[in-house]
Amino acid sequence: MQKVAAELLRQLRPTPDLVVVQGDTSSALGAALAGVLANVPIAHVEAGLRTHDPLLPWPEEEYRTAIDARADLLFAPTETAAANLRLEGVRGEVHVTGNTGIDALKVAQSRLMPTPSTVLEDRPRILVTCHRRESWGEGLRSIASALIQIARDGVAAIDVVLHPNPHVAATIRQSLDSIRGISLIPPCSQGELIDRMQVAELILSDSGGIQEEAAALGAPLLILREKTERPECIASGNALLVGTSTDRIVAAVRRLLDNPFERLAMARPAFPFGDGHAAPRIAEIIMSWLQQRSLTRRPA
Repeated sequence: MQKVAAELLRQLRPTPDLVVVQGDTSSALGAALAGVLANVPIAHVEAGLRTHDPLLPWPEEEYRTAIDARADLLFAPTETAAANLRLEGVRGEVHVTGNTGIDALKVAQSRLMPTPSTVLEDRPRILVTCHRRESWGEGLRSIASALIQIARDGVAAIDVVLHPNPHVAATIRQSLDSIRGISLIPPCSQGELIDRMQVAELILSDSGGIQEEAAALGAPLLILREKTERPECIASGNALLVGTSTDRIVAAVRRLLDNPFERLAMARPAFPFGDGHAAPRIAEIIMSWLQQRSLTRRPA
C-alpha cells in the first residue's frame, strides 16, 4: 500500500515539497512511509508523545515513534514531548508549537449552541467514552462493571457515548443496555461531545484527545488507562490515572462525588497542550523551512 501511495506522490505535478501527517494512526504512518519511499520530506504534527511502553497504547506507540524517526520537521505539543524526541536523537528539527486539537476545540466552542440533551439535572452527570484497543475484552468488561456499581449507588446519571467501532459498541451494549441510570448515546459530533463535556461533573475516558480537551475545559477527568502519553494533564491537576480496574474506578468516582472541593480543584481550566494558536505557528515554521530549503537547493 505504501508503494502505491508513494507512486501516486511521484506522479503529482508539481511534485509535493512536503507531506504533513498528524497523530499516530495507521493512515498517518502509511502517509509518512509513502513520503519516505517517494523521497518527499515529512512533517509530523503531534510529535513526541510517549508512554515509553510499546504495548500501551498498542499499536499507536510504535506508529508514532516510527513516524518521528523519519520526520524532517517535528511539531511537539509540549516541552515534555520535545524532550522525548531529543532523548531519542531524532534527525529532524524539533519545534514546540502546542497541539492543533486545542485550536479546533476553541473554534468548536465558539460555535456551540445550548441543546436540550445537556440540560443539567438534580444528580451529577458523568460522561464516559472508551475504545482503546488494549482494553478490548477484559478491560471493557471491567469498565462496564464499574459503571454498573456506580449507577446502583443512584447518586449520578451516567452517559456512555458509544464508539463507531462495532466491536467496542457491541461489548458496551451487551454489558450496559437497560441498566437503570445509564444512557447509551450514539456517536457524537465534535460539537455535541464538547457540549456534553462542559456540563459533566466528571468525565471517564481513555481518549487522548479528551485528555487535552478536558484540561482546557476545566472538566475533571479520570483516565481509563494504565499509562498515558499526556502526563501534562495529570501534572496540571485536571486528571487522575485510574486504569481499567473496577475497584479503582469505583473508588475514584465515589471519592470525587463525595468531595466536591477535590472535584472543583480539578475543574480549573489549564492549557498544557497549547494556547489555541498551534496551526498558524506550524504554518509559519513550514513556510520558513520550505523557503530555506529552496535557497539551499538553488543551483549556484
